Amino acid sequence: MKKEGKIITVFSTKGGVGKTHLAINLAGLYHEMGKKVLLVDFDLYSGGIAVYLNVDVKKTIYNLVDDIDNKRYTEFSKYVSKYNDNIDVLACPIDPRKGNKIDSKYVDIVLGSASSNYDIVLVDTSHILSDINLSALDISDEILMIVSNDPLDLKNMKSMISIFKETDIDNYYVVLNESINTEKDVFSIFDIKNIIKNNIDYTISKKFHIKDIDHYVLNGEIPILNKSIKSKKREDIDNLKKLTSRLIKNRGGNSND
Repeated sequence: MKKEGKIITVFSTKGGVGKTHLAINLAGLYHEMGKKVLLVDFDLYSGGIAVYLNVDVKKTIYNLVDDIDNKRYTEFSKYVSKYNDNIDVLACPIDPRKGNKIDSKYVDIVLGSASSNYDIVLVDTSHILSDINLSALDISDEILMIVSNDPLDLKNMKSMISIFKETDIDNYYVVLNESINTEKDVFSIFDIKNIIKNNIDYTISKKFHIKDIDHYVLNGEIPILNKSIKSKKREDIDNLKKLTSRLIKNRGGNSND
């Protein structure tokens, strides 16, 4: 029997904190490790992974769920779009109105099938605590909680972590993204820990900020695989590699210090 792959979900309590960029860069790192990776876009109304990577999308999550519902489903590979030899994409609906037609009961089926076909399943989400996202979080082996140095974001994150602790969810890591909105430097790391009542497991530093990110988006390029980025951001990439390795070795392991 084939060993199931790791399901890693990227989530936040606020939009614009770099979830999609992180998911795509993690896919790039796992690609370099020789892992077979699937990026799943569960941001059903405004997801952008397929658009970001310029992949040719013929079928989406909506088609997959609709075919399962109507007993037309045959094999998972028919619904994914290829980016490179190791990375595929399961795109969000092209028409956002079809996002409403995807029931959360299918999340287990979709991610279960994905993990049977891939070493790593990276799930990008919206910041809304919807039934879809809750189901994705529930089935995930690891959860990356992305937070920025923003008062509203931090207050929302505190509430979310409190819910996790009350429901005994411990397979999450808190990732502070300082590379987004670099002009904001309201709180120190010490302050942030006190506000969210949790440790910061990983920090993406300001030095990882990519000024010409639009260039990579237009070219459908994963920044972390670019030779120039690799050279200029080596220290930050090495730090992110530690996170990728930890995610596939352990289940859970957040620190509440």
